[in-house]
Amino acid sequence: MLGILFVGILIVGVDLLVTHGKTARGATVVGLDAGNLSPTEARSVLDQLALRADQPVTIVTPRGEVKVTAKSLGLTFDADATLELLRDQPVNPVRRLVGLAGRDREIVPVVTVDREVLDATLDSRRTQMELSAVEGGVHFSKGRPVADLPSAGRRIARDRVPEALRAGWLLGEPVMLPTEQFAPTVSAETVRVTRDGVAATAMAGPIVLNGSGGVRASITPVQLGDVLTFVADGKGGLTASIDQKAAVKSFGPGLAATVKAPVDATFTLSGGRPQVVPSRVGARIDWTKTLGKITKTATTTDPGARRSVDVVYEVRKPKLTTAKAEGLGVGEVVSEFTTGGFAEASGENIRLVAQSVDGAVVLPGESFSLNGYTGTRGSAQGYVTSTIIDHGRTSKAVGGGISQFATTLYNAAYFAGLEDVDHTEHSYYISRYPEAREATVFDGAIDLVFRNNTDHGIVIDTDWSPSAVTVRLWSTKTVEVQSITGSRSKYTNPEKITLPKGDNCIPGNGSKGFTTSDTRVVTDAKSGAEISRHTRTVKYDPEPIVRCT
Repeated sequence: MLGILFVGILIVGVDLLVTHGKTARGATVVGLDAGNLSPTEARSVLDQLALRADQPVTIVTPRGEVKVTAKSLGLTFDADATLELLRDQPVNPVRRLVGLAGRDREIVPVVTVDREVLDATLDSRRTQMELSAVEGGVHFSKGRPVADLPSAGRRIARDRVPEALRAGWLLGEPVMLPTEQFAPTVSAETVRVTRDGVAATAMAGPIVLNGSGGVRASITPVQLGDVLTFVADGKGGLTASIDQKAAVKSFGPGLAATVKAPVDATFTLSGGRPQVVPSRVGARIDWTKTLGKITKTATTTDPGARRSVDVVYEVRKPKLTTAKAEGLGVGEVVSEFTTGGFAEASGENIRLVAQSVDGAVVLPGESFSLNGYTGTRGSAQGYVTSTIIDHGRTSKAVGGGISQFATTLYNAAYFAGLEDVDHTEHSYYISRYPEAREATVFDGAIDLVFRNNTDHGIVIDTDWSPSAVTVRLWSTKTVEVQSITGSRSKYTNPEKITLPKGDNCIPGNGSKGFTTSDTRVVTDAKSGAEISRHTRTVKYDPEPIVRCT
């Protein structure tokens, strides 16, 4: 007996020496022989698993199958950790002898599963992988309640999926995901009772909606049935539910006259001074509360009784109330600027934009954008084709001439001491505008923006005639503004351009380009103390000499 034991110990000892540094004898990993291998040989086996890990994974349920990436399932193969398991030599002599006898030892590869990523993918594949349970409910067809009887479904057993993926992923074969049956929460009996009871009551007759101002609208049973259903409440019962979007579309037109937008206070010139035109509050229907009342009335009122609901409204306050407008300090002209000398077509565009801006109110701290305030200025809005500057030369486009109004408005804001947020000069100098103190605009591309940096409101007042346009700003005067025009320098000569005759060729004698500047000095109106001084340097390109042939 001692001899047998000695021989066994000797065999185990020799085996320990022979297998030192190698993988365990008889080890396999997902069907691949990995026993008694050197580190290099073991790496070759693990490389095969790594290649499998890069392949799409086919996951299968009784409902169907889909191919996805391992990454989308949150799967990661840890080759180093798996190698350590393969190299784990059994110390137990009995297990050693069993290994010598040729018994395989299966090693499960080390695979990590990110549950958050896995669940997100399974959520997105529910329709392909799961058979949804059908909850019981009631819908309506032409005002008649119809029972939707429940049926069981089959879903993925989420907590068992990681184990199935770890075991089957690297086999290179489709992985069958575990599933479980689940039942709906609402019984068929509950559905039948609801259909014959409260759902039938809901269709018993019309519901009158009492709107504001004596306006009334009626909801027929068919209209109500088109938006009403009874759905699971999560407690085994059914509850009434209205599709709000569909209900508003169906019930809203009859109450449209009761919905009013708020109207801001405005200013009008009366007796040479701005007068406040009072604001008006608006109202809109609170559909959430109103539909709640409709649902309650439909499901609780006795059949045959007259049914009506008072519509619930929300007050919509104007942005600028009468009181706020009266406190803005709009009482005197703080700046005024006039330009003229425009052609007939340009004059029409200038008239339209001046009319659009007339009466605009800029509250303290707010910015005024000419493009933003007027919106699109195209043919549909009445604007006509006139002269513009396009790529450094005179051309024509719808809305041409509006830059003259922009220059007029810019100078009114300039002499009111308002903050210049954004403006762009013309590419070459136009003699009817002040040097380095003018602005161009282009619909959707180049804007004029200034900010009311005062404590008072600003009202824009425009005055147009066929020969001139004037912009006045009404507010409370707090500053004086001086403009100092710099001298011209760095003259550049115009180039000569020859173009084919036509509407796109406007001949011109050209003019030299130059660099100049404007300095704005802002002082306190009462004390005369200087508040700010800013110089803007402008480089005008030469206007090209254009010949049409």
